[in-house]
Amino acid sequence: MNAGTQRELAVVVGATGAFGQAIVERLIRRGLTVLAVARSAQSLAGLAERFGPQIQVCAADIADDRAVEAIRAAVAAQAAPVRMVVHGPGVAVAGGIATVPTAAMVDAVNIKVGGLLRLVRAVDAQLVRGARIVAIAGHYGLEPTAYAAAAGVANAALFNVMRQISLHLGARGVTAHTLAPGPADTERLHRVAADRAALQGTTPEAVLDAMRADSSLGQLTTPAQVAWAVALLLDPEADVLTGSTLMLDAGRRRGLP
Repeated sequence: MNAGTQRELAVVVGATGAFGQAIVERLIRRGLTVLAVARSAQSLAGLAERFGPQIQVCAADIADDRAVEAIRAAVAAQAAPVRMVVHGPGVAVAGGIATVPTAAMVDAVNIKVGGLLRLVRAVDAQLVRGARIVAIAGHYGLEPTAYAAAAGVANAALFNVMRQISLHLGARGVTAHTLAPGPADTERLHRVAADRAALQGTTPEAVLDAMRADSSLGQLTTPAQVAWAVALLLDPEADVLTGSTLMLDAGRRRGLP
């Protein structure tokens, strides 16, 4: 954004999560005003206190169709062009394919895919040429496992929908990008590790060590690295990446392409 021009807007769904907070901070540093969207008004208030006037908040449940009007009204109130949209809500860890409740599978797809469609429809009128639609999917959407059924299915669907969105919006100069982090070093992952350790009769740290060993670098992805990738997409050269998936997995993926 050039000095003296109108400040542009980024809309971030899942803004109070580990990824979301890092993304909000990075986008503010890039000169954008952020409209933070999450279900918890209390958590959003804490985020607003942390970042001050460069952030606005909107309490909405992206799994509910009523979120469309709530986000649309919040965006219109800013009277600013939308430069970036980030869809990053988490889904529940609902178990493996043999035990996952079918309702949990449906809920995960509703949040990841239905939520993305609600978000895009809410901001559509304010998207400017060069705007970015960014969705955070996950490693298990491309590398299925027997213990992350709901997240794997929902993220696999998200990859497909994001490619469709890139085709739909391309003529307007709006691009769509999917990020696929590997297991990320967050509180949520540590809870998953504790649950798996209890089932396997081992320790959470042993589970985390095994996850690290799956990476060619022996590392977990960090929220800061995901936020870096989101901000990178603001560069004009990122047009060429539309429709593609950026693998942020520290060398974990084995399949081609």
